[in-house]
This record gives sequence, C-alpha cells and structure tokens, in this order.
Amino acid sequence: MDPVISPPRTRPSRARLAAVAAAAVSVVLWASAFVSIRSAGTAYSPGALALGRLLAGSLVLGCLLLVRREGLPPRAAWPGVAVSGLLWFGVYMVALNWGERKVDAGTAAMVVNIGPVLIALLGARFLGEATPPRLVAGMAVSFAGAVAVGLSLSGEGRASVLGVGLCLLAAAGYAAGVVAQKPALRHASALQVTGFGCLTGTVACLPFAGVLVEEAGRAPVSATLNMVYLGVFPTALAFTTWAYALARTPAGRLGATTYAVPALVVLMSWPVLGEVPGALTLAGGALCLAGVAVSRSRPRTRAA
Repeated sequence: MDPVISPPRTRPSRARLAAVAAAAVSVVLWASAFVSIRSAGTAYSPGALALGRLLAGSLVLGCLLLVRREGLPPRAAWPGVAVSGLLWFGVYMVALNWGERKVDAGTAAMVVNIGPVLIALLGARFLGEATPPRLVAGMAVSFAGAVAVGLSLSGEGRASVLGVGLCLLAAAGYAAGVVAQKPALRHASALQVTGFGCLTGTVACLPFAGVLVEEAGRAPVSATLNMVYLGVFPTALAFTTWAYALARTPAGRLGATTYAVPALVVLMSWPVLGEVPGALTLAGGALCLAGVAVSRSRPRTRAA
C-alpha cells in the first residue's frame, strides 16, 4: 500500500490573519462593554443609557455609510433590519443595562452567553436548520447553569433573581435579533444591516430622550464618557469588525470565539470594578459555557 503523503503546511494568508484579528477586537470590545455598562449604570438609568449608546453608535455608523456611499438597504432586507433593530439593539440593550444594575458584570456575561444556543434553536424553527441531539443536551446544561446562577444570588434578595431574568431576556432578544438579521444579509451589506438596525433601535428608545437629557445634566463626566465609549467601540466598531471577520470565516468557528467573553469580563471587572463572582456563580457560568460547547460539538467519526 502506498504511503499517505500529507500536503505541505502553508502559512496563513494575510486575509485569514486579518479576520482573526478582527474577531479578537470584537470579542475584547464586547467583553469591555459589560464593565462599562456596570460603571455608567451608576449615573444613567437603563433606557437612557441604551439611547445614549445607540445615538453615538448611529452617528459613527452613519458616517461610515456616507464614506462608503452605501444608501438605503433594499426593500427585501427591511423586515430583518427592523426586527433585529428592535430586539437586538433595543430590547437587548435596555434589558442588559437593567440587569447589570442587579448583578455583577461577570454574571451578566455568563448568562447572556446562552444566546448562541438560543440562536441554534430559533434557527432550527425559522430557518430550517438541523437540531441534533447534542443541541438539546447543550440547552439542558445551559439552563441548569442559569438556574445555578440565579440560586447563587437569591440570598441577596429578589432583585438579584430579577437581574438574572433580565439577562436571560437580553440573551433572548440578542438571539432573536441575530436570526432575524440573517435573511436581511442576503439582500444588503453587513454595514447597511448593522447601521440601519442601530438606527431602528435608536428610534425605539426615543421615549427615554427626556430622561437622558435630565440625567446627562447631573451625571459625572466619567459616566458620560463610558456611555459614548459603548456607542463608538462595542457597538459601531465591534459590530463592523465582526462583520468583516464573518465574511472570511465560517460562522460556527467564529461564533465559538464569543465563549471567551465571560472569562474576559471577569478579568476586566476584577481590577476595574472590584467584582468577583462567587463559587456557585462561577460554577453556574461554567455550566452555561459547557452547555454551549456541547451544543456546538460534533460526534466523532471513525477514520477509514
């Protein structure tokens, strides 16, 4: 039998390295968002903070659209843009801001990271994607982790349990928004879908405009700068670099990089906010991540 000769290894192309770097930027910025929300949330209420963040993000994304001369998305893309804007940029951000007033940043990141599993379930229902048994098992493990996180905080009162519930609501809004956004990307560019989705979320949060103006007048400069940072970097820049990486990387492989967000949040919130989740909270978060990992794993196949 002839020996099997493996192909020579080639160096990663510049495009691949650029995609890896872009994904890393997105993950780090999204992790920093949990810390900044916790910090800015001391001066801004959830709705006002969401509106201020979205205004900053819409301004940056609007400038990018003008520079790239990309107009309105096609009519076929607007349903997905509108739904993702309302759920991902609207419901998600308000619920997350509110939840982080009740729980620490690391716990919020762990609970919200159930989102990828919910995306798989919604994708199976509305996009016709497969639902293997490992997906169901992963959902069960992640749900057990969320329950453990809630129990670990129940001693602090009902508000902590409410915080976990709000983070779960944020995860659901994020997942539904992603599934709604996927069909829109068939008709419009990633920048168009992101930019006008952010604008839709801004319009949805306009009822908080009066509160934002009132709170901005008495908020410290550090809190306002955190709010602007959330809009410019974790919203506008991070979503843009993520779209760049997604265009050059399989979605499943790229999605796995977000599992590093909770660990990064814990590392960032320790020196910045002095917050370290308890042992049971960490165990519940580990179950959440383990469930997501199980749902994304594939069964081994025998080699011929």
